[in-house]
Parts: sequence; C-alpha cells; structure tokens
Amino acid sequence: MKILITRYKNDFIKFLRSTDFSKAIVLTISIVLPILIFSNIGNLEIGVSIAMGCLLSSPSDVPGSFKHKVYGVVAAAILGATSFLLAGYAAAYVWMIIPMLILMIFSISYLSVYGFRASLVTFAGLLAVVLSFANLSSGIEIWQKSLLILSGGIWYLLISIGWFFIKPERATEQLLAETMEITADYLRLRIELLRSDHQNPELQKRLFQLQTDLNDHHESLRDILIRSRQTSGSSGYARKRLLVFIDLVDILELAMAHPIDYERMRSSFQNDEKTLKVFGDFTLLLADQLEEIGLAVHKHTKMPKNRVPEKLEEVKQTLHEFRSKIEIGERREAMLLLRNLFDYQTRQAQKINNIDRILRNLESNKKIFIKDKEVQQFLTQQDYSFKTLVNNFNFSSAIFRHSLRLSLVVLIGYLIGDYFSVQNSYWILLTVVVIMRPNYGLTKVRTRKRIIGTLIGGALAVGIVILTQNTMVYAILGILSLTLAFSLIQRNYTTAAIFITLSIIFIYALLQPEVLNVIQYRVFDTLIGAGLAAFGNLILWPKWESQNINNVIATSVNANREYLDQIDKYYHEKENLPLTYKLARKKAFIEMGNLSGAFQRMTQEPKSKQRGVTSVYEIVSLNHTFLTASASLGTYIRNHPTTSASSDFETYTEAITFNLKNSVSILENQRKAESGIDQVSKAGRSLQKKYDDLAKERDIEIKSGKKQIDEHMRLKLQEAHLVTGQLEWLLDISEKLLENVERLNSREHE
Repeated sequence: MKILITRYKNDFIKFLRSTDFSKAIVLTISIVLPILIFSNIGNLEIGVSIAMGCLLSSPSDVPGSFKHKVYGVVAAAILGATSFLLAGYAAAYVWMIIPMLILMIFSISYLSVYGFRASLVTFAGLLAVVLSFANLSSGIEIWQKSLLILSGGIWYLLISIGWFFIKPERATEQLLAETMEITADYLRLRIELLRSDHQNPELQKRLFQLQTDLNDHHESLRDILIRSRQTSGSSGYARKRLLVFIDLVDILELAMAHPIDYERMRSSFQNDEKTLKVFGDFTLLLADQLEEIGLAVHKHTKMPKNRVPEKLEEVKQTLHEFRSKIEIGERREAMLLLRNLFDYQTRQAQKINNIDRILRNLESNKKIFIKDKEVQQFLTQQDYSFKTLVNNFNFSSAIFRHSLRLSLVVLIGYLIGDYFSVQNSYWILLTVVVIMRPNYGLTKVRTRKRIIGTLIGGALAVGIVILTQNTMVYAILGILSLTLAFSLIQRNYTTAAIFITLSIIFIYALLQPEVLNVIQYRVFDTLIGAGLAAFGNLILWPKWESQNINNVIATSVNANREYLDQIDKYYHEKENLPLTYKLARKKAFIEMGNLSGAFQRMTQEPKSKQRGVTSVYEIVSLNHTFLTASASLGTYIRNHPTTSASSDFETYTEAITFNLKNSVSILENQRKAESGIDQVSKAGRSLQKKYDDLAKERDIEIKSGKKQIDEHMRLKLQEAHLVTGQLEWLLDISEKLLENVERLNSREHE
C-alpha cells in the first residue's frame, strides 16, 4: 500500500511539474485575463475574441526547438484569423455556406501533408471555421474580430515565451526524464520476456509500442538539443544534456543489441536458475536506477544513491563462481552465453554511471565534438515545397482522403444541425473536427473516450447545478476545469473530455440561466458529432492499414539491409565509425518503429479489414529480431578487437542480403530472383570448425594446467562463438521472413 501511495504521489508531482500542466496554466491565464479586463470596461466581446485567438494558437505549442515553437504559434494565429475572416463573410450568404465548408475544410486539413506540427497549425484553421458559426460576439465586425483573433495568438505567444524564459529547461528535462522511464520499461520488459515460459505475443506488442514511443522521444530530443546547440552555442547545460541523450540512445541500442535467445538460455541454465536470476535481477536494478534518475530530473530533486557499481561486483562474483563449479569442456556454450550477458550488462552499467556522473556535475570537463554538417543529417527535415502538395493530391494519400472525408462529414453535420434547428449546432461540427483522424483506429478510440467523457461530465454538471446556482462557483469551476482539460488532453483523453464538458457548461452557465438545457444540448450534439465522425471514417474512402502495410514492411526490411551492409563494411575496414553507419542505424530504428505503429493501428481496425494479420505479426516480430541481431553483431564488432572478416562471413552476409532483397521484391509485386548463394552450408561448417579448433586449443591449455584463460584467447573464442551464432541466426530469420512474406502475398492474391 505504501508503494502504491508513493507511486501516486510521484505521478501527481510529475504532473504538476509537466509542460502539459504549465502550458495549461499559460493558456488559462492568456484566456482569462483579456476576458476579465475587457468585461470590466464594458467590452466583453473584445476579450472573448482575444481569448479565442489564444485557444486557436495553443495546440501548435508543442515540444521542439524555440524557433519552431514561435513559427508554429504565429502560423496558427495567422491561419486562424484568416480562416475566421473568410468563413465569417462567406457564412453571411446562405448560398455560399456549402461550397465554403467543403473548400475551406478540405484545403486547411490538406496542409497536414507537411507533418505533425503542420497538422496542429491546421487545427487552428479548422476550429476557426467552425467557431465562425458560433456568433459569440456579434457586436463587432468580422474583420475586426479576425484581427483580434490574430492579436490573441500573439498575446498567447508572448505569455508562452515569457514562461519559457522563466523555465527554459523544463521541456528538455521532462523529455529526458520520460525517455529514461520508457527506456527503463523497455529493459524490464526484455527480462520479463526472458522469464516467460513462451514467446508471449502481448509482451512482444508492448515491446513494439515502447520502441515506437522511444523513437518519438528521441526525435523530439534531437530537435531540441541539436537545434538549441546551433542557435545558442555549446553551453554547459546543453552539452551535458546532449551527453545524457547520447548515453540514452546507446542504452537502447545495447538493449536491442543483446537479443536473448530465450529457449537457448533456458535450456543452457535449466539447472542453474539461481545464476540466471542474479543476472536478470541486475538488469531490473539497472532499470530501477534509470527510472529513479528520471524521477529526480522530473522533480528537480537530489540524485538517488547509485547502487549500480556495488551490484555489478556481485554479478561479477556470480560469474566467477559459475565458472569455478563447471567443467568448461562440457559447458563452454553456457559460459560464453553468460560471459556475453555480463559484457552487455557491464556496458549498460557504464552508460547509467555516465548519466549519473554527468547529472551530479562530476564530468563537467568532458568534451563533445560534433560537426554541424554531420549533425544536421540526424534531424528529420520536413519538405515544405509546393511539390509535396502536388504529390499527395490523389486517393493513394491518406491525408487527401482524410481531408475529403472531413469536409463531407462537417457538411453533413451542418445540414443536420440546420435542418433540425439544433441549438448551438456548431458543437456538432466542433466534435467532428476534434475527433476525426486520418486512421480509423484512432478515430474509434477518441470517439469512445469523447462520448464517455461527455456523459460523465454532463452527469457531474447536473449534480453540481442541483446543489448550487451560485455564479461565482460556476466561474471558479469553469476556470479550474479549463486548466485541467488542457493539461490532460495528451495524457488521458477521457478525463480531458470530462473537464472540457464541465468547463463549457459552466462558462455557458454564466451567460444563460437555463443551465440544464445547456447540458442537454451539449451531450446531444456531442453524441451526434461523435457518431458522424466514427461512421464517416468507416464508409468514406477509409485508408485501411492493410492497404499500405506491404510498403511499410518493405521500407523497414530495406532499412535493416542497409544497416547490415554498413556493419559488413565496418567489419572489413575497422576504421573510425563512419557517419553512414550511424545514419543507417538511426533509419533502421525509426522504420522499425513505423512498422510497429502501423501494425498497432491495423489491430484496431475492423476484423474484416485485418488481412493477413497473423502473417504481419510474424513479419513484424522477425523484423524486430533481425534488427536486434544486427545491432548485436555491430555492437560487438565496434567494442571488441576482432580478426579480419573471412570469405565465410561474406558468404553468409550475401545469402542474408539475397533473402532480404527477395522479400522486398515480393512485397513490391516484382519477380523474385531464383538463384541464391549455394555455399552457405560449406561456410557454416568452416566457421564452426574455427570455433571448434579454438575450443580444442583451450581444452589442451586446461589439461596442461592453465586454468586462467588469456584475454586474447577469450576474445577469439567470444568472437568465433558470437559472430558464427549471429550469422546463423540472421540467416534463419531472413529465411523465415521470406517465407512469411510469400505467405502474406499469396493470401492477398487469393
């Protein structure tokens, strides 16, 4: 019980210190102040218009570089003001409303082809079109209100910038802390998979989701840390946080680079479960230590005691004890597996120790050298050219379909509200705009959460209205609900929907005496809008994930092949790690995350649309395993002295590459190459013979009384064991991947 209370307490503190909560405070202040000021001087309409501008611009204020923050908010303010101006004047003529809705909703939504931040900017334009029907302030001209909306966006930006300069490090600290926590969960999940009796699909899916979350956080941190370094120079704070980020990326790569052959580990240690438990518990300790560091960063408190060095010594002692009690000739396989696991954990411990020392300011003199031209290539650049609009203007584009779908559903919502003379019918349009997303799964989830949140919020509002009719209570509850709604919208959409409903009801309660009617209309209009959004995504040109899953798989497989090519090249040249290697690794990780995300969305779609979902799951799992096995091979080669790459190594990599290329050809509906590499068996025997010869040589040393193995001999044995094992595993995975791709392709053509 005490642990549970502590967890809730920490979660509450993290919430209060989060950028979501601080942004909600900023937005609430920027909305409430103009309303209070102008209402006191008898110009409430001006205050409401400025507040509207704040509301429209705020969604584009998301984590990223300071420059992108400013550009995003300004663009949202301009688009919101312009959209309100055009829609407001068009709505004055009945015959223009329908074409205006279709053209403006489509064109504004279509700008989302420019990426995530652009989609948040377009949200301002969509809301402005909808709110032009609200007639909240009819006493001023439309063009005047449009200018006030623009000034509201600038006002919000000024407040937001002011807060940013008061707490400039808050966004970076939160992202770093969240990345540490997700990385810790990733480490725990891998141990959970090791201790599971079988390959658990649910655990695998959670692993895929964590991988996707980590990719997103890494991209945001790259944007903040690298761009801030370029604009403000290498300050001590920025340099240290960049060092921490690099170590976090390395921890993820190391975790992926130690793919655990679960069956092999369990069979090798079936009589030594206590030994394996010590190693598993140490990985859990590493995860706990990383999470505690993240919590300290989140709460801005003293760093926790570093328990890693002491526990690492205990693990090392366990390794020595295991070695002393076994006959090495009989259990060399188990010893090498345990030694590789210990090497992996030692490097992970070193990374966490690095983070601990950096955040304790014990490595203040450590330098980091980054070439600006090179580092630019690690940032995902968005193409804002007109060509992007042209290339997406077709039905194969998910954004094109979504824009067309959204414009029609909004039009239907307007016609329903107009035909039935629904009070505040723009709430229907507002619900549609907020809920509808390009993919069916997310729209379905948001529809369910929105309906539940609205019903609970409506019920709570009824209870409060029955208890009191005090306008001061309504004002206080409205402001508190507004703040909580904005702060929770990214964290818990159902709870956010509850507070959105409460804030709207209490704000209207201040203007209209019939509060119960307001509640009734709010719930009724939300249900209509949510139903239209869900139904529209189901029947109007839906873009099912199965229609594009082949392309996503092919892109990920190609990224894995390019990564393997870079590992092969580095094994031959043994020079400084080239930029091409790092970029190939980053691309493979990102594309794996994209594939995992596509699969997750696919599972949320109707069962009838999930074509070949079993085969897709197998392919995603195999592709993830291939990436981890490749990372393991690459990490070992980079961190250990190795011999020259042999012709046998080349034979294996050529065969693996051949299978990957054939998989891509099938996915792209091209002809599969028939002739492959027929020397793999011979190469396998040759590699195995090298390992056996080394093992025999070591056995002779042991018989002659040399119990302590030389480091040179140990490294050669490790290399022969790991490289041979990884090549055989990679070949096996590539063959299974090809089989599953062929099975998926045959099902699609049935």
